[in-house]
Amino acid sequence: MGTFIDGRVSQSATTANSIAIPITMVNTPQLFGRIGLNTLGATGTARVLLKGTISVQLPLALVGITITIVRGTLPTDPLVYSATSTFSLSITAPQVITFSADDFNPPITPQLVYTAFVSSNLLGTVRVGPESFDGILVAD
Repeated sequence: MGTFIDGRVSQSATTANSIAIPITMVNTPQLFGRIGLNTLGATGTARVLLKGTISVQLPLALVGITITIVRGTLPTDPLVYSATSTFSLSITAPQVITFSADDFNPPITPQLVYTAFVSSNLLGTVRVGPESFDGILVAD
């Protein structure tokens, strides 16, 4: 059983329809959450448990929304998680996307930074809230 080392939350919108941030570039990751986990006291095998939610209003077209999480701050940093959800033409209400990811045995540096990005394969997608991204670090 692991020992809790640190936990952090990044929440940019707490309620539905509280923001209106368009995704303005096709297939280009847009940051929606970042956390830094302190590793002081972590020994043995470390595990980072990540989860989050994001809500988007979709254009009236077949659209794919991709959530990507990296260990670092740039979309090109080491990939921890990526998933694409495809939505049909008939969906008009905002869509809530939830995810859960793990980073098993990451390198123990003074701080582990994780960044969550969202991208769309079509223009017209708008981030509407809620949005949150959180993680905990446990170690043996």
